[in-house]
Amino acid sequence: ETVVLVHGVGLNAEAWMPQIEALSAGDHVVAIDMAGHGGSAAPPKSADLQYYVEQLRQVLDDLGIASANVAGHSMGGLVAMGFALAYPLRVKRLAVLNSVFERDAGARAAVEARAAEIAAKGHEASIDGALDRWFGAEHAALRAQVKGWLSAMDGDAYATAYRVFATGDRLFTDALSRIRCPALFATGSLDPNSTPVMAEAMARVAGHGRPSIIDGERHMMNLTAADKVNALLGTLLAERLSAFDSRELRTAF
Repeated sequence: ETVVLVHGVGLNAEAWMPQIEALSAGDHVVAIDMAGHGGSAAPPKSADLQYYVEQLRQVLDDLGIASANVAGHSMGGLVAMGFALAYPLRVKRLAVLNSVFERDAGARAAVEARAAEIAAKGHEASIDGALDRWFGAEHAALRAQVKGWLSAMDGDAYATAYRVFATGDRLFTDALSRIRCPALFATGSLDPNSTPVMAEAMARVAGHGRPSIIDGERHMMNLTAADKVNALLGTLLAERLSAFDSRELRTAF
């Protein structure tokens, strides 16, 4: 089967390398560079989440992939959920890692303040703070690698993506119940912004969702706890797809 991987703000397809190596043993893996990241052209400054969703659709169209398993990390999780809602018959299974849902007032104010500062002053000054949230004081080699990716980003493209990430948690409040495919919502127990409470809430709302919390891990757990994340994805991909029930059939039509 095809597995499509969508990274988070400031990263690129290489951030999925442990998953690419593990999953490609049995499946066809496609890891994209979101618009403005890696080798992809920058989006317009006015881009919204749907712009990134349509980029994913265009990639699948160009590759002739009618349906796929879709996994997204952080902002990529928002893209994955948006794609599953916009094109439900094209998503077999959904994995959302370290993403966000219904931030509380304090978290929302903090992330919107960071987005405004990045837009006004550039993203360079925010990098070390992001790495502290994502890694803590550990994983020096991985932290340096991710810092290189963040530092290489075009400033405007980073600001655009971060704005979408900062506001995107509010887009799915009344929509996740329409996701009917098997869905995994996972995060690390120590992730301060993509919290276990969020993962559990998304899983509770989604039609066939389940949460998974990896103890002791933070935001970049697909790199720092790759074996555990790969095992979660493997279990999801092995899950049998059920036939449509009557509600799903009506939704499809």
